[in-house]
Amino acid sequence: MPIMNLLVAFNGTASAEAALRYAASIARDRQAHVTAMLAYSTHDTLDTSSRWIPREARALLSDAKNDLLREIEAQLDALRGDLQLGDGLSFRAAPGRVDTILAETGRTFDMIFAGRPLVDDDAHIRLHPDKLALMSGRPLVVVPEGYDADARHSHAALAWDGGRAAARALSDSLRLLEAQGRVSVLTVGSAPGLEDLLLHLDRHDVDAVHEAWPEGHPVAASILGYCRRNDPALLVMGAYEHSKFREDFVGGVTAAVLRETPIPVLLSH
Repeated sequence: MPIMNLLVAFNGTASAEAALRYAASIARDRQAHVTAMLAYSTHDTLDTSSRWIPREARALLSDAKNDLLREIEAQLDALRGDLQLGDGLSFRAAPGRVDTILAETGRTFDMIFAGRPLVDDDAHIRLHPDKLALMSGRPLVVVPEGYDADARHSHAALAWDGGRAAARALSDSLRLLEAQGRVSVLTVGSAPGLEDLLLHLDRHDVDAVHEAWPEGHPVAASILGYCRRNDPALLVMGAYEHSKFREDFVGGVTAAVLRETPIPVLLSH
């Protein structure tokens, strides 16, 4: 699949800026188009229509929200020169449920990029990458705050367990893996289809090596430790092979990796 049309969830946070810069670095190599989208909630923590809230207070709350949206758009305008995309960068804003708006919009894009959420993100613009991965049907790249897309990073990493979600992630990321030219396949315990996977990558001119941990090793800790030691440019993995409820309930691999990853993670479900 050519990567020509990229959507970035841009809400003005440090991690959203990192996601935009990462998407721009991919777009420049391919002459692709990047759409930065500000999705924002119309729901207020307080019921500002209540007659118990004075008119002046309602006006102040409305002005504060509008100021936040204007600041985010101004922040994007200030970044345009650094991103070097010219007419290949556009901006749009849309009100509604943040995750729903982004997921529905993202279905007509090749790939979605989002920053890793921070605890102090404003409630009106807060998004949840795990929900985007489940709802959009598109590959999602989650980028941590402070990540430097233009620094030298080593090859890509692919978490493989032989499951459906891992296979989907492999397919969704293949153009990026081809561009890297080298990938480490990470497995913990048994990994059905491993030999065929290595052959498949070889036929796409991707030099693959296998990094393995025995059964019983903590999966998330093994993957995260490898990424910290080797600094791959990208980690590719399937999201929520089990249900998201089960993952959240037992503290699953996807949630742990997203919470602690030092590098961008491509998720497919």
